[in-house]
Amino acid sequence: MTERKPPGVPFESWVDKQIRDAERRGQFDQLPGTGEPLPAELETPYDELWWIRRKMAREGLSVLPPTLALRKEAEDALAAAYAAPSERIVRKIITDVNVKLRDMMFKPPPGPPLGMKPYDVEAVVREWRERRATAGEKSAGATSPGGGSAGGATERTDP
Repeated sequence: MTERKPPGVPFESWVDKQIRDAERRGQFDQLPGTGEPLPAELETPYDELWWIRRKMAREGLSVLPPTLALRKEAEDALAAAYAAPSERIVRKIITDVNVKLRDMMFKPPPGPPLGMKPYDVEAVVREWRERRATAGEKSAGATSPGGGSAGGATERTDP
């Protein structure tokens, strides 16, 4: 417990004495963060919205202008289409994202220009088939001793 500052003692020397006494008693030895570097945010200039940014980072949120968010969504949809297990799912993913792209193309952009056009569904399906065939050849060559297909099974694609 701290004591009251005696009259006539300069405040600075009284505080220094309190700190020295606490150090001698070991009251600073078990503080959380002892021996760790200071947080990086202490080195940055003051930001009035620091707590909002920290909350968004902790929650995994981001705020992008609608056109940039749609561009990211379209790129993610294309990647998901290439990884899809069937042609039907590829067509659905690309058709859904094309609807959003066309809507954004015909509205005035609320942010930077979109800079994208709808995907050609047939071209994406053709690329999906080629990638799947290439991946199938690689996996068949790795698992079959002769390098060919072991069971002679053909791959079925959904219409």
